[in-house]
Amino acid sequence: MLHLPILVAAGGINSAGKTSNRQAFKRMVIDKLEATDQEQTRLALAAIMGTSDAVAQDAGTLIRTIETSHFDPRAVPWARRITTQNDLAADMAPTQITEGLPHDWTPSQGEGKRTSVSLNAGTELLLPGTRDFEVSAAGLLPTGFDPGTLYGSRNHPRGLQMTVFAASDALADLGIDWTEVEARVAPDAVSVYVSSSMGQLDEGGTGGMLRGRAMGKRVTSKQCPLGFAEMPGDFINAYVLGSLGNTGPALGACATFLYNLKLAVQDIRSGRARVAIVGAAEAPVVAEVMEGYAAMGALASDKALRALDGLSGDIRPDARRACRPFGENCGFTMSESAQIMVLFDDDLALELGAPTLAAIPDVFVSADGPKKSISGPGVGNYVTFAKSAALLKNLLGDRRFAIGGVVQAHGTSTPQNRVTESQIMSQVAVAMGVEKWTVGAIKSFIGHSLGAAAGDQLSAMLGVWETGVMPGITTVDGVASDVATERLEFPLQTQVIEPPNYALINSKGFGGNNATAAVLGPEVTRELLEKHHGQRKLSDWRAAHERVQIQRGSIESARLQGNWAPRYHFNEGVLDPTAVEVNEDQIKLGERSVDLRVTVPENWRL
Repeated sequence: MLHLPILVAAGGINSAGKTSNRQAFKRMVIDKLEATDQEQTRLALAAIMGTSDAVAQDAGTLIRTIETSHFDPRAVPWARRITTQNDLAADMAPTQITEGLPHDWTPSQGEGKRTSVSLNAGTELLLPGTRDFEVSAAGLLPTGFDPGTLYGSRNHPRGLQMTVFAASDALADLGIDWTEVEARVAPDAVSVYVSSSMGQLDEGGTGGMLRGRAMGKRVTSKQCPLGFAEMPGDFINAYVLGSLGNTGPALGACATFLYNLKLAVQDIRSGRARVAIVGAAEAPVVAEVMEGYAAMGALASDKALRALDGLSGDIRPDARRACRPFGENCGFTMSESAQIMVLFDDDLALELGAPTLAAIPDVFVSADGPKKSISGPGVGNYVTFAKSAALLKNLLGDRRFAIGGVVQAHGTSTPQNRVTESQIMSQVAVAMGVEKWTVGAIKSFIGHSLGAAAGDQLSAMLGVWETGVMPGITTVDGVASDVATERLEFPLQTQVIEPPNYALINSKGFGGNNATAAVLGPEVTRELLEKHHGQRKLSDWRAAHERVQIQRGSIESARLQGNWAPRYHFNEGVLDPTAVEVNEDQIKLGERSVDLRVTVPENWRL
């Protein structure tokens, strides 16, 4: 076995649609697709949006004006602090005055079941009101799609609802029944590394818990535990896969997806795991969360976009063009996304006829070292990017490396990012002898989903390999004058290209969290597998893969007909401790067992 991590499936949901079968990617480049692919993409959007109207589909996907299902950007709640000048009286329910009543408030019997309260002059009050939000654009899930209605979501935070959908979408993309996978690998040979960078900050999670009492609401028993940042992985373990394997995802701000991918790659390369589920889920289109980023000056505000476009007054800028990577820009655009991917070791992928979408030989992570600002970019990304490039050059040889690569850049649309990331890419390209790297920046279509962002980038790269279409940075008129361009091409229009040999997936995160993944394309992956395993084994894989492709097609057809029930098993198959048997060599867990014959290096023995 090579112990080579093979990417066999990708699932999820973002503002372009569902990830499986590269449908979200195809929405981004739909005008460049063949007619049959366009039709399939429209059908996939119709199945989740509830409309087959192409105009409505286009308007209800990608970056757009924030919809009131999230919050109304023209009327964001804002409590103003006031001080009364006269005595006041108010009616309250008796349950509201049982504790915590200010000492200078005097209750008295009111009419019916109400209680009157007298407030002295000089009392401070919070007066509910609204205000016009600074930012009106975001990358929202397709209009009409509500993941919580597809299963018994029980008031789950939105990020966890998206996780359940994304994990099920990934299994559909795999095309192999999970029970078949379970039968081939030990229970402890499955790793799950899925998380969010910020946790669940909407009403169903930490956000509801923190503002509950201040808003006069009750804190529920679910809000605290469901808000934990590792909860997306916990949900997959408990309710989607029923996994007993490795867990413990990482957090790395906007590089979180790649941090989790690194853990998965390490497990497969070391033999610790044969299957790894990796990903991130983020649902940050919440007024309070966005206000935090706006206060930092990180988001593209309407005022700043108006200044860039020469607009006056209260004219709303074009939401579609809010995110402008590597052009004249003013900040990033928040979005929501859940991206889950499945990795097998090379032997298992060949044995089961799994898709060979790509191979991921390694992911490099580095801190920034000394920093002037915790939010500012540093030098750590030079290390991760250069290491990934050096690895690919060593694998492919000088010539194939020099002519055949794509970079899916972090490309956030901030002035700092356009300068620093382009400098890194250009310097490394020159140092490594690259003739030209084509640079993609898909946030221009779907926005920045924080911890899930690199998952969006990697899933888009799978689409490039499948279709031969490279998304352009279509929201900018030209590359900014301070962007480094030596050995780099920034396509401003979507174009057909020769499928590249490899890709570099790059992420930069607040706090000095940098990561870059080295990814081999599907043709190179199969070439490497054939070189190691031989033609006969690849021939057997192709025969098995044909059957898997038929199954994938059958699953997709059913989903296009509206059969969208995610894989979700609440309180099913729970093992009672009485079903556990332990001896010196193994733990038996119902029908499955875990080997206890753990080896240690000879020189460790006492």
